[in-house]
Amino acid sequence: MLKHELIHPKINEILGRAGHHSSILIADGNYPAWNKKGPNAELVSLNLAPGIVTCGQVLRAILSAVAIDRVNTMGIPPDDPYARMGEPPVWAEYRQILKESGSTLNLEPILKWDFYQEVASPDHVLTIQTGDRALWANLLVTMGCRV
Repeated sequence: MLKHELIHPKINEILGRAGHHSSILIADGNYPAWNKKGPNAELVSLNLAPGIVTCGQVLRAILSAVAIDRVNTMGIPPDDPYARMGEPPVWAEYRQILKESGSTLNLEPILKWDFYQEVASPDHVLTIQTGDRALWANLLVTMGCRV
């Protein structure tokens, strides 16, 4: 039995093949996961039902399994109606998860259309589609080096 929290066999297989600078998209339930991915990315669908599983749950599991250099959220364009409401509440949850994992990383937003471009990179190896209903919950996690 694996000692870390991540026990999904396909996700472990993909992460085991990946390395430094590889990116993992943890996609919310609204993200167009099939058509917005890198040329080398595999899609694992964990969207069982609305709200199951969440991006936060997947982030916890990923942080238990691999070193992370960067965590990017999908930033809200200034002309989007949600931009007036301030930061999405789910981002505070992500900060708490990072803190609990012992990480000192900060969330770094990448504006929506630039985020899609980042995901289109050949370094994107995995999309984990969730059923998360939180708005602006997408995360792009970049793997670091094992020390």
